[in-house]
Formats: sequence, structure tokens, C-alpha cells
Amino acid sequence: MPSFTLPRAARITRITRTHKVAVAVLAAAGATSGLAFTSAPDTAQAASEHAPAAVKPVNAQGQPGKADDAKTGRPVTASVADHVKVTAVEKQHSAQQAANRSAERKAVKDYPNNLDGWIRESLDIMKAKGIPGSYEGLHRNIMRESAGDPNAVNDWDINAINGVPSKGLLQVIQPTFDAYHVSGTPHKLTDPIANITAAANYAADRYGSIDNVDSAY
Repeated sequence: MPSFTLPRAARITRITRTHKVAVAVLAAAGATSGLAFTSAPDTAQAASEHAPAAVKPVNAQGQPGKADDAKTGRPVTASVADHVKVTAVEKQHSAQQAANRSAERKAVKDYPNNLDGWIRESLDIMKAKGIPGSYEGLHRNIMRESAGDPNAVNDWDINAINGVPSKGLLQVIQPTFDAYHVSGTPHKLTDPIANITAAANYAADRYGSIDNVDSAY
């Protein structure tokens, strides 16, 4: 088969057109790629702008809630109920303390600082200690022995001569007072309460009761 060769000018023309087509294709591809890169950020930005904002948890007062609250999920009503319970317990405790103080005050009697008060207080002590005696028996003997003077001293009888004079409301000598002193009362011979209770204790031991004494004992 016969071969032929294109003229040089024709070859140059064909190559030139081929290159132009290739360059045009590359240019078009580059433009498309550029458009793709350019439009991608706009699409992402638009998606970001239209995305819903993150909602933060808030408490009952409209303030941001704590992480611990979210974890526990404890309702507000439970916290209020606990507070009410604690308050009720505190009030009950306070009321109980007030009742105890009131009972303690009632248990401690107030006695007047006179012969009537001394006798009544002595009778309460005697009752607690199991010592017999009555208001009448104590009062009668006190009036005979000292006329109601807690500091009365007998300085003329045999006891006074022996150096141990009788003293106090019921005229008790020191050895008798020491032997029959009632615990819980002052250890003082002329103290009204101590003198009465010691004398009543002695009379109970010797006569059965202070009520049975009608003269010097």
C-alpha cells in the first residue's frame, strides 16, 4: 500500500489544534474544580448557620443547672419535702426540750424562807427518805423548843454544862446531829432544814415519830 506523508504545515496545524482542545479541556476542568472548592465552604457555613443551637439545662429558677443535678435527676419537690421534714423534726425537738425544762421547773418547789417553808420542805425530804412525821408534830415541838428561832441556843441545861449545848429549831446537840444527819441537807447544825430532818430522824428511831414527842427528848 502506498504511503504518503502530510506536508509539514499540515502536521503543525493538527498538533496545534489538538493541544488547544487539551488545554481547553484542562481549563474547563480547572474551572469546575475551582467552583467546587469555592462552593464547599459556603454550603458548610450555611449548614452551620441553620443548625439548632445547643440547649443548656436550667433549674427551676431559670439558672443554668449543675451537672450533678442532671446526673441525679432529683425532682425539686423531693428537696422541698426533705426541708419540710427536717424543719418539723427540729420544731418537735425544740418543743420536747421546752417541755422537759418546764417539767424540771415544776419538780423543784419554791419554799418561803420562814418557819412554814422550812417545815414543808423538811416534810418533803422526810417523805422521800421514809422518815415519819406531820406538819403538826414538827410545828408543835419547834414552838416548844425554840419558839421558831433557828439560831436559838440552850446555854443552861446539862448538855450546855457538858460543853455540847442544844441548838436550832428542835434543839439538837452536835453528836446527835452528826449521827442522824439526813443526806442531801447542809451539814450545819443550825440550818433549819438540816436541824428539823435530823431531829425527826432521831425521834423516829427513839420514839417512832416526832409526832409522839411532847416534851424534852
